[in-house]
This record gives sequence, structure tokens and C-alpha cells, in this order.
Amino acid sequence: MTLARPDRRSFLIGAASIAALGLAGCATTPSRIEPDLPSEETRRMYGALPNERFPIPAARIDRLDSRYYRQVVTDPTGARPGTVVVDTPNRFLYWVMEGGRAMRYGVGIGRDGFDWGGTGTIAYKREWPRWTPPAEMIVRQPELEKYRNGMEPGLENPLGARALYIFQNGQDTLYRIHATLDVETIGKAISSGCVRLLAQDVIDLYERVPSGSPIIVQQ
Repeated sequence: MTLARPDRRSFLIGAASIAALGLAGCATTPSRIEPDLPSEETRRMYGALPNERFPIPAARIDRLDSRYYRQVVTDPTGARPGTVVVDTPNRFLYWVMEGGRAMRYGVGIGRDGFDWGGTGTIAYKREWPRWTPPAEMIVRQPELEKYRNGMEPGLENPLGARALYIFQNGQDTLYRIHATLDVETIGKAISSGCVRLLAQDVIDLYERVPSGSPIIVQQ
């Protein structure tokens, strides 16, 4: 018996149908990536602080990578409890606690040429401190001359709501851990050497860290 051979038109229609099915099977619709929105608990943690001497607005944490949210983590530093550790390359600050845990904060750090590293001590700390620019900074930025004798506390003050003062071998390093309201500086190297945290975070850290605590700044 002789089998009927398909004509050219039937063959082309069949081939097109198979190709269409193949394409349909391989095609994927890109998934829409939703932003990592902060939880209500996180929003409360970074909410407004109206009872501060200068009321602090809520932090725009929707603009902040969630890895920089304040959180308790397994301590990766190996430092003894009660130590502040600044992990400059990864933009984290750790307050080492008991039981192998640490409170981790996201930070902004000094840009190249203005960074500092080593071991020291949190000699003292201040709420709503005055800011006095170093003489060499005034040379670089003459517009700061008006603050040679200090800038009054306030939201515009570069140190913000809290400052912790880093000493080494009994000498002031001129480096500080201090507050910022600029969320977009967290995780970046742009400041003139100091370690900056969101205002809500530095207030939390300030309450935990007693004067005299050791600090390690890793470069």
C-alpha cells in the first residue's frame, strides 16, 4: 500500500504550528521585582522623634537598602562584648553583646584620603553637640570660617543629635561617630572621615555604649 505524501502547503502549516508551540514553551514573562518594603516594626524603629530637643523627622528608609537596617545578628567580629567595631569595607558598625550576638547598624564612612583605622576608645559622648571644624578643614573650605569657634546644635549641625568621640592613646583623633538625616549617605564613602549613622540609630547606639568603651575601626 502506498502512503499518501503530504503536500507542501500542509507541511508548512504543520511546521509553523510546531514552531509556535516550541516558542510558547520557551518564552518567559519577566517577573516584576517588588521593592523590599520595610515592615511596620521597621517603620516604627525609624519613625519621627518629636520629643527630642530638636524634633527629628522619620527617616526615609524606603530609600535605604534593607541590609543597613538596625538588627541583631550573629557576631562576626570576635571582639569581646562591650566593643564597638566599625567594618569600613562593608559599611557596618557592630556593638558586640553577650552570647555571640551583636547589634548591627548601617553606616556611611570617610571617603578616600579622610579615613582612619585602628583601635581606640570612646572617650566621651554628647547629646546635640556643638560642631567645630578642624583648622585644616577650614583651609580646604573657607566658607566654614564662621564656625571656627563652633556651630550651635541643631538639625543643620553636621554632628546631629548625638556624637561619640574617638580617642587613641589619650589623644583626640578628631573622628566621631555621629548622626545624619541623609539616608542616601548610608552605605557610602563620602564624609570627611567620620562614621555616620541615621539619627535614630545613633541615638540607640548612644544609649548602649558607655564612655570608655573600646572601639576597633577596620579598613
